[in-house]
Amino acid sequence: MVEQEPAAVLEFRACAFDEAPASVLVQAMREEMAEIYDGLEIDNAQMPKAGAAELGPPGGMFVVGFEHGIPVCCGGIKQLPDGACEIKRMFVVPDARGRGVARALLAELEERARGLGYRLARLDTGPRQTTAQRIYERAGYEPIGNFNDNPVATYFGEKRL
Repeated sequence: MVEQEPAAVLEFRACAFDEAPASVLVQAMREEMAEIYDGLEIDNAQMPKAGAAELGPPGGMFVVGFEHGIPVCCGGIKQLPDGACEIKRMFVVPDARGRGVARALLAELEERARGLGYRLARLDTGPRQTTAQRIYERAGYEPIGNFNDNPVATYFGEKRL
């Protein structure tokens, strides 16, 4: 296994979901999910909504992480009807993987969720994303039931913030 260098200091910025650089990262994530899950369209009607309306103010936010000025990761916060939030659309570009970027992104999203007043975060991931599930479990997420009717996800987690 090739050991990668640790991630540089990441700078996180709130960005509009549907504008570059966020939109470019989200499109890369859509393409990756379609590849991993045999043509899955993450924005189809059967999937939980997580677009610009859900991942923007007042109850949501979308964040992009920059390494040396280059966007390398993104993720969003979505308000849920019960007052909790859901972490959605987490993505790290392939060249930045394996260096702690996803862990840093998750920690940033949790901190931003606290800043928005949330005390409980939920998330999900699918059966072909075992690395994501390990990251979530190591960050303290406990398994819960299917809270968002995601037909693809097999892991649903919750954490007190």
